[in-house]
Amino acid sequence: MILVFIEHKNCVLNKTSLEAITAAQAIGKDLGLKVTAVIACDKDCSLAQEIAGYDLEKVIVAKNEKLGTYTPDGYADAWEQVIKVRNPQYVVMSHTYQVRDFAPKVAARLGREVVGDCIRYRTTPSAEAASTPPQTGGELGLVLTRRIFLGKLDADVMVGGDAPYFVTFQSGAFRGDAAAKGSAAVETMDVTVRDLRMTLEEPFQEAKATVDLTKSEIIVAVGRGIKSQENIAIAQELADALGADLAASRPICDADWLPIDRQIGSSGQTVAPKVYIALGISGAIQHIVGMKNASTIIAINKDSEAPIFDIADYGIVGDLFEAVPVLIEEIKKAKS
Repeated sequence: MILVFIEHKNCVLNKTSLEAITAAQAIGKDLGLKVTAVIACDKDCSLAQEIAGYDLEKVIVAKNEKLGTYTPDGYADAWEQVIKVRNPQYVVMSHTYQVRDFAPKVAARLGREVVGDCIRYRTTPSAEAASTPPQTGGELGLVLTRRIFLGKLDADVMVGGDAPYFVTFQSGAFRGDAAAKGSAAVETMDVTVRDLRMTLEEPFQEAKATVDLTKSEIIVAVGRGIKSQENIAIAQELADALGADLAASRPICDADWLPIDRQIGSSGQTVAPKVYIALGISGAIQHIVGMKNASTIIAINKDSEAPIFDIADYGIVGDLFEAVPVLIEEIKKAKS
């Protein structure tokens, strides 16, 4: 069995959980394992019916009145109990801030480790694992790939010892819209949550609303090639024409030309939109690791040798101040 973590806030789904479902379904198909989704909640969560519309064996609502608001202690208690009862081979999660907060705690309680921030996997005959025993009790194991040294190298990882094996996948490693539909039964499991060691307060709110670029389907991002803060208006116009969100590389945010919540890269957000348009971005590795999983990458840069073109699906070698107005005009024509 594979357990997949469904992240939510007040029963509103975090869409990266659909990517986790896709990953779990793929692993389950390759290893012959059934997939069960788990939702931690303080009530009969309405989200359970939504998740039940996917190809899963069942959906478990781990229920306790202390699970209405996320706490690492509460979630760790709930997940520890679900894992002990269900005895899964794998626990699959998206590599979100919340998962990074509580998943290592659960794994440590069970004497396991988390293989985190993976970008893909492959199956391998257990004989190839040498000192590593079969991870499923069958003939196949998993080799998990994660990026190291700011994405400059890929490392293959195999976990040994007894199950369960905890795996988290980087945002964009799998497509949420590729999760297979189906019909699953919903089951409620009452769990015990011990006294919480922290006092809950109202969630922190920024003075102005921040943007979650991980949920964006189209992103227009600007880099040094935009030249000045005043010129960002042209990128915003393109974004408005496309119904896209505006983002930036680190130098733009460091200069306070755009707020830090718009930054893409190793020190910003990691995104996987359907379309990513890079304007005047050279393609430093620190930026690429944050957007390389976009379905379609379009780059505009005067430098034909810019690294961004190595990963772009479409590219324009030219002045963005000449190319972008033409794009905006053509987009408006197509919409009219």
